[in-house]
Amino acid sequence: MFKIGFDNEKYLKMQSEKILERIKTFGGKLYLEFGGKLFDDYHASRVLPGFHPDSKINMLLKLKDKAEIVIAISANDIEKNKVRGDLGITYDQDTLRLIDAFRDIGLYVGSVVITHFAEQPAAIKFQKRLESQGMKVYRHYIIPDYPSNTSLIVSENGLGKNEYIETSRELQAGYAKFETFPIWNLPLHHPVNLAYEAATVDLDDVNMIDPFHLEAYGTSSVNYNRDIEIFPVLNAIFQQIFGQSPYKSPTDMGVNMAGYCIVDDEAVREAAKQEIIRRYFNTLCSVRQGLSAKEEVGRIEIIMGKLGIGTDLRPVVSAALDKAEITNAPAVAIELPNGKIVTGKTSALLGASSAALLNALKELAGIRDEVTLISPKVIEPIQKLKVDHMGNYNPRLHTDEVLIALSICALTDDNAEHAINQLNKLKNCEAHSTVILSRVDESTFKKLGVNLTCEPNYHSKRLYHKK
Repeated sequence: MFKIGFDNEKYLKMQSEKILERIKTFGGKLYLEFGGKLFDDYHASRVLPGFHPDSKINMLLKLKDKAEIVIAISANDIEKNKVRGDLGITYDQDTLRLIDAFRDIGLYVGSVVITHFAEQPAAIKFQKRLESQGMKVYRHYIIPDYPSNTSLIVSENGLGKNEYIETSRELQAGYAKFETFPIWNLPLHHPVNLAYEAATVDLDDVNMIDPFHLEAYGTSSVNYNRDIEIFPVLNAIFQQIFGQSPYKSPTDMGVNMAGYCIVDDEAVREAAKQEIIRRYFNTLCSVRQGLSAKEEVGRIEIIMGKLGIGTDLRPVVSAALDKAEITNAPAVAIELPNGKIVTGKTSALLGASSAALLNALKELAGIRDEVTLISPKVIEPIQKLKVDHMGNYNPRLHTDEVLIALSICALTDDNAEHAINQLNKLKNCEAHSTVILSRVDESTFKKLGVNLTCEPNYHSKRLYHKK
């Protein structure tokens, strides 16, 4: 099921060499903007199977003695409590996590910049929290008519209004972007590039042929609307500082060798299509939860239309729906590495996610279906604890509780021990639920590396759904 399509070692080598080359171009000093996620870039690892989620940070570590990290976060994202979908935490929480993570591996974090600042109360509160911990914080403001009014943007009333970011290391010279998506030397409508559009529907990003690159070199390259819109501004800044710009196009600014490291185009095409479908389900659920606009679903549907794909390309969807129809209750389906699909139904003891997880481990361990891995005598006291003492109305065991119970049983039961040892084989497996899962079940699947999607339905008509 999981087929490698990307050479990560080749990527590390080529990307590192290109960054060092760019640093030399600017006399040994470079401000390098990282687009996307430095840590845990799971989107890249899903659409480019073989890409390691921490590839970017591993390259940066080679320069850690010279590097200073400046983290940027939008005040608007802080104000609306925007959640990072793959981790389930808000962007301000993720900023704190990143600071700790950078420090833990020896990288110096000099400051945090709050962009789009307009006196948002939550942003002010976050700034005070950072400053109370000794972190330098700077504010960058919204500029009217951005990015069309170039003369205003590069004036004292535009960028000049922003608080100057003081750095202690050599960051004041050249500028470049460390990019992964869109991949400039893949076709405009390649599934990998369209998967980037699907991942950024909340930003309304659109991939485009870079007109500046086409005019300068006579060749097509792919970039996205915001970089193309802002390029005249960056050019004007370079001209004011250096007298001329070192770049002829926004594509020139990027350092992105990912396209050269695809070793199986068909594998990455298929992986990207699957990611688009996952994004579709995730967005449907986000709309149902009141976290996204309906228009975002429409944008992904357009992307799916361009590729001629539908949800039927994801086998676990129909398997889960069929099981739910038979049992008249929520169900979950998991596709295993060999392509076999196992399902789980809701019962008095277990939720559908927990049942599917146990059935998957049984199948991977070669344990007969009729074998009971966790005795009801073990489950019932846990249920009593949940309902009678912990205030839960749902007595069924969640996935984390099931795994704890299975681990305990493994001390005295060989089957349970064999089953628990299969957990690592669930990485990169696909799963689908016929209802929106609780936060704890969703989190367990993510920790196991399972790619989960859900139907945009709740398991009950209650207005309050515990996470």
